[in-house]
Amino acid sequence: MTPPDSSGPGVTLLGDAGPAQEEVLTEPALAFVVGLERQLRDSRQAILATRELLQAGFDDGLLPDFLSDTSSLREDAGWRVRSAPADLIDRRVEITGPVDRKMVINALNSGAQTYMADFEDSNSPTWPNCIEGQANLMAAVRRTISFDTSQKEYRLESKVATLMMRPRGWHLEDKHLIVDGRPISASLLDFGLFIFHNARLLIQSGSGPYLYLPKLESYLEARLWEQACSLAEGELALPAGSIRATVLIENVLAAFQMDEILFELRDRCVGLNAGRWDYLFSIIRKFRARTDFVLPDRAAVTMTVPFMQSYTDLLVKTCHRRGAHAMGGMAAFVPNRHDLRGTEMALAKVTQDKVREVGQGFDGTWVAHPDLVPTAAAVFDERMQGSPNQLERGRPEVRVGREELLSVPATPGQVSEQGILLNVSVGLRYLDSWLAGRGAVAIDNLMEDAATAEISRSQIWQWRSHSLMTPAQLEAALSRVAAENGPMEAASSLFEEVALGRDFVEFLTIPGCRRLP
Repeated sequence: MTPPDSSGPGVTLLGDAGPAQEEVLTEPALAFVVGLERQLRDSRQAILATRELLQAGFDDGLLPDFLSDTSSLREDAGWRVRSAPADLIDRRVEITGPVDRKMVINALNSGAQTYMADFEDSNSPTWPNCIEGQANLMAAVRRTISFDTSQKEYRLESKVATLMMRPRGWHLEDKHLIVDGRPISASLLDFGLFIFHNARLLIQSGSGPYLYLPKLESYLEARLWEQACSLAEGELALPAGSIRATVLIENVLAAFQMDEILFELRDRCVGLNAGRWDYLFSIIRKFRARTDFVLPDRAAVTMTVPFMQSYTDLLVKTCHRRGAHAMGGMAAFVPNRHDLRGTEMALAKVTQDKVREVGQGFDGTWVAHPDLVPTAAAVFDERMQGSPNQLERGRPEVRVGREELLSVPATPGQVSEQGILLNVSVGLRYLDSWLAGRGAVAIDNLMEDAATAEISRSQIWQWRSHSLMTPAQLEAALSRVAAENGPMEAASSLFEEVALGRDFVEFLTIPGCRRLP
């Protein structure tokens, strides 16, 4: 298939995704996403400019705090978000993963309550991956999706998980669709195509168009999503408020504005989610100039360290005070049927982690593999005793302020050669797969995605910049990974830019996307 050079004045389509492109990028669908881009472009650019301005302040030594001009909103106990729709009241286990056809079928059939179809961290955003992913979701919504191999036929079962979709973040653009001389917002492309093709059918089926919104840093970014959803509903004549959303609180700045984010989306937001690796990455990214925010080996920064415990406790308290679900983090272990003893030990750790989450008051959790659904479900089933959620647990005892959210322990002595090797190994091996078009990668029995790659490369950058590791230690790690896995030339080039460069690269996916076809 040869893509058209243009679809309307000022629009140039550069990507070619084969037959899926004709199905997904119809003239009306393309006109819809281009319309969203043109109406919201200036607001998105203003948000990105605000991020840069704030970062300059952090580089000069400023630290975030709860906003003084919205204090009355936080103190007002009278407002709550709109109640969740029927198929999002029980979310005790959510499975997440990329949008290739086999994964979509397996996730929907997994026994989890919901499936988050991910165009973001677990998706390598090649043009075929993104457009074929949209076609796969269209087929899933219409229950026509199938996938056959010589060993097995994959079909949807009669009962499937509730579908949710995560678009890419506001900072990303897609170079394959040019609007008025500039690449289109990747967020609006993913969101717009999903809503255009599926929203009405989902509503008619008794469900709805449900989103997971990533990488937000402020309530103004939530306000932009509210504008996008309202515009889409108006343009497509959908019922107002029919697009519902869960927001990932995976950035330290957003942790100070959880009430405000919920308020901006109060008629459509059904919950907040705690994203561990991106949250830790944001600590490094925002406070990269400061020696007092240097993190130790990633294995040492568990969810029970004080600043992570404070962040998640505050998330649960804020959500339940406002009638929203609090969703826990990822169980990334990949069961290995050839290592029963190792699998048994890993499942015990998964159980321990989920016991912690349900004890904190979380209403549900994430898993990366269908085989983990029973383990996570068993924990929440036992401790929730038949209740679909824990919204009644208000956590009034939680007292979290600025000091608690920023109490990162100064433990540079815990930077070890093993920690350096782990970050180099995961970073390089993941980038090698990502550049080859695979965004969810099993590495050492863990499902890695862009979030874990971000913490891996940013820790190396942080440790180098603050002289907590020697050039010899780094070279030893790089040499060992190359010896065990081959040279990985393209991945090494990208890793050098995002982990070894003088300046901190905001997101590895920005230079990474320039390297994708």
